[in-house]
Amino acid sequence: MLDATDLRILRQFQAAPDLSTADLADRAGVTPTTLARRIDKMREAGIIRAVRSVINWPALGYTVEVSLRVTLDKTQPRAFDEFLSAARDVPEVIEAQTFLGQVDARLSVIARDMPHYQQVYRDKLLTLPHIADIEALMHVARVKFDETLPL
Repeated sequence: MLDATDLRILRQFQAAPDLSTADLADRAGVTPTTLARRIDKMREAGIIRAVRSVINWPALGYTVEVSLRVTLDKTQPRAFDEFLSAARDVPEVIEAQTFLGQVDARLSVIARDMPHYQQVYRDKLLTLPHIADIEALMHVARVKFDETLPL
């Protein structure tokens, strides 16, 4: 589906998504018109979903990050849907994932400090529907954070 030119464009786009069209085209070795046409095709095909900013949460005062592993009460037919719908409404939840297995969901939660986390945990997280068990894992260090693919 993708040829060598598309892959070259994607490599450069991943490395520097904020470049101008002219600079990105130059790095990818194509004309700006070719670049725009190919990026549009990759967007239409769902290969490029979005260009976004990555926020440095600690720089904004959010120094606590916790990963919550959640097991749901699966005797309720809509447990997953209702839990995830409610979790989406908690601003401090920055990521939610579901799994097959003993753990049903994982939530990434940020907070300004431990008192703030405790308040979020008690008032917002423990009130989410259908929780059978919850395990908190305190984030210590991010060893690797890289969303680029080896194209």
